[in-house]
Amino acid sequence: MIYKRFAYLGYCIIYIFCFSMFGFSFAAKGRSAEVVDRIVAVVNDDIITLFELNRSFQPYEEKIRKLGYSTDKEQQILFKVREDMLNRLIDQKLQDQEIERLKIKIDDREMDQTIERIKEENFYTDEDLRLTLANEGLTMEEYRGRIKEQILRTKLINFNVRSKIVITKEDITSYYQNHPDKYGGKKKYHLQNIIIKVPLFADESEKDRIKARMDEILTELNAGKSFENMAETYSKSSLDAGGGDLGLFRLDELSPQLRDTIKEMNAGEFTPVLDTDQGFQIFFIKEIVKTSGKPIEEVSPEIEKILFNEIVEKKFQSWLEELRNQSAIKIIK
Repeated sequence: MIYKRFAYLGYCIIYIFCFSMFGFSFAAKGRSAEVVDRIVAVVNDDIITLFELNRSFQPYEEKIRKLGYSTDKEQQILFKVREDMLNRLIDQKLQDQEIERLKIKIDDREMDQTIERIKEENFYTDEDLRLTLANEGLTMEEYRGRIKEQILRTKLINFNVRSKIVITKEDITSYYQNHPDKYGGKKKYHLQNIIIKVPLFADESEKDRIKARMDEILTELNAGKSFENMAETYSKSSLDAGGGDLGLFRLDELSPQLRDTIKEMNAGEFTPVLDTDQGFQIFFIKEIVKTSGKPIEEVSPEIEKILFNEIVEKKFQSWLEELRNQSAIKIIK
């Protein structure tokens, strides 16, 4: 509490000093005044200026203004993004203060290795990288500064968050068992179809006639007629491999209409006549094939990485919130 009181007194002194030094810029004839910079937030012993906020916000502002929103909607989005950007800058200040407190360092060799790795991953020469940076309005020195900040913040997260996370075998097993759709065997449906297309400018009477014919075909199929023979006789599609054979499909590869129709059906069953974008169709499930799942030993490294990233994000946000609560933060409207 004592720390916060002294810190707040410090804000006031800093604010008055900065405001008097660069708060206003007057026109030549002294008729108007324009604020060119001011303090927008105080974070413990550091400040965030309007210039810093505008510089971070500008790329997002330009993109939002190009999206064609109404004036009111655009202003709402701009206000929200600007608010989020200020909070992000506050979080960055807090992290930078922790980096300084913990004396986390980075040397030039580590910086050079990181930049070389970025160049290799993007197949950049040194000239390519400099040209790309120039197109984004950055010098190499400014880029190195940004990379340095990112590495230091990553080291901070490693120190305060990642180093304290342990993923157990029980965690991996639980995730594996709770995601059978991802790691278990998948069903594949061997489908055949009969289709009669509806002409582009067909009227309702013609559509009804085609639907009635498909109903007759379905009745014959249910009476025991061969699907292959009926498809060869009546189907008007050039996409099948003969006899209406479409091949094997997972449910997620099918249209929502067909997926919802066949997901509870068994091999050897027909769908009702479906009115689809391609025309009226009947589908026959020739067989259902179950593919083998992936053993837990094979996917354990993947699951561990997923769980680790999920926990890192949650613990990082929790740590950051705790850091905010322990700090003296003042946003100046």
